[in-house]
Order: sequence, then C-alpha cells, then structure tokens
Amino acid sequence: MMKRRILLSRGAAWCSPFVLSGALAQPLTEEQVSLTEARRLHQAGQAILIDIREPNEYATGVAAGAILLPMSQLSQRVREIPVDSRVPVLLICRTQNRSSATLRALRKQLGEQNYAHVRFVQGGMSEWAQRGWPMMPPAKP
Repeated sequence: MMKRRILLSRGAAWCSPFVLSGALAQPLTEEQVSLTEARRLHQAGQAILIDIREPNEYATGVAAGAILLPMSQLSQRVREIPVDSRVPVLLICRTQNRSSATLRALRKQLGEQNYAHVRFVQGGMSEWAQRGWPMMPPAKP
C-alpha cells in the first residue's frame, strides 16, 4: 500500500486544505477548521473556542479558556457568540456532529453574514483527548 504525504500550511486560520483522518486526507469544507489549527489559534489568543457540549460532558474536561455554552441553552444565549468578524469563533463538541449542525442552524436562522467567521472544529473534544492534549475541570459557575 502506498503511503501519502501531505504538507499542511501553517499560515492563516483557514488555509489548511486537508485534515488527516486515518491513512487518507479529507478536504476541509469552508465551515471547518482542523483540530490542530483550532488549538493553535485558541492558545495564541487568535480565536474564541466555544464548547457546546452539555454540562454532564464537561466532567471529562475542557480546553483551558474555552467558553462553555451548552447547545441546549444556545437559543437563550445566542447573543454570547461574538459577531465581530475580525475574531474567528470555533465551535467544538464531542465529535463535531452537534457543532456542525449548530453552525448550519445559526447561519440559516440568523444570517450567513453574521456567522461567516464561525467554524466548527473537526474531530471535537474526543479527538482532543485521544491526542493527550491538556484538559482541565470546568470552572465553577
């Protein structure tokens, strides 16, 4: 079996065109950001990471500095998602299913132009944990 080698760009937030998944590379859509790029941007203070998992899921740990905004509370707290297009907003859940659905719903219901700077994180917190990246207990309310 022939192995494929792909070089990923380290430039702007959305320029990495592929995310590695198993042996094959999968192209990212304009709605996604790779987990590696999301972590880099968040840790550098260049993006806001919003964890939309539910409170019972936070017990497994959260990324330091992530905003906790459960999907079940989103309709009441949608104004907490920044609409300043100069600051990328990254939605993360456990696997990416809810964050991708949430992004599409936001754009459909509240306008594409208001959420064009929002992306969902490919792989989610389950992949974050699998990679052994730091996680911490959620802050007490």
